[in-house]
Amino acid sequence: MSRPIIAILRGLHPTEAADVGQALIDAGIDQIEVPLNSPEPLKSIGILAEKFGDTALIGAGTVLTVEQVDAVAKVGGKLIVSPNCDTDVIQRTVALNMQSWPGVYTPTEAFAALKAGATGLKLFPGVMAGPTGLAAMRPVLPEGAKVYAVGGAGPDNFDVWINAGADGFGIGSALFKPGFSVAEISERARGIVAAYNEAAG
Repeated sequence: MSRPIIAILRGLHPTEAADVGQALIDAGIDQIEVPLNSPEPLKSIGILAEKFGDTALIGAGTVLTVEQVDAVAKVGGKLIVSPNCDTDVIQRTVALNMQSWPGVYTPTEAFAALKAGATGLKLFPGVMAGPTGLAAMRPVLPEGAKVYAVGGAGPDNFDVWINAGADGFGIGSALFKPGFSVAEISERARGIVAAYNEAAG
């Protein structure tokens, strides 16, 4: 069962990519992004895509340019996540048959992203908008538009966000930080999946 959770592995090193990816997938998280401000991110994405690309959605975060989209595609990534809404980046992502999750904070950005072909919307920073901000925006968004809350959303408040209209989540430091052991990442991932399952009913 695939859950609408994207693991954000900021700071991942290529040497640990395969083991961390396996731990996440075993725990039930099969959408993984490596932010491009990590050490050798394209190398890590390539390793993850080669090993898990058939069963998991692998790609990059903090993608800011069309050139970066092309670079991720070249190593086998299929997911592009950005902190902002750049329609050139979205359109290039869609043209390469990759999933596009741009960051939005306002209805204006949300509609621009959807018009450009975004797969879904990353409400970011979620901690600033809060569930009340999402609940206020949700009625004007097109039916079926997917919104993932990122930043300020986690196992302690999944239920509040879901009730406000969140379809899924991006989870970073609650799941992975440089220096965490694979066993710790596995334990955190299982806890997050269990919390999501309970909140989603």
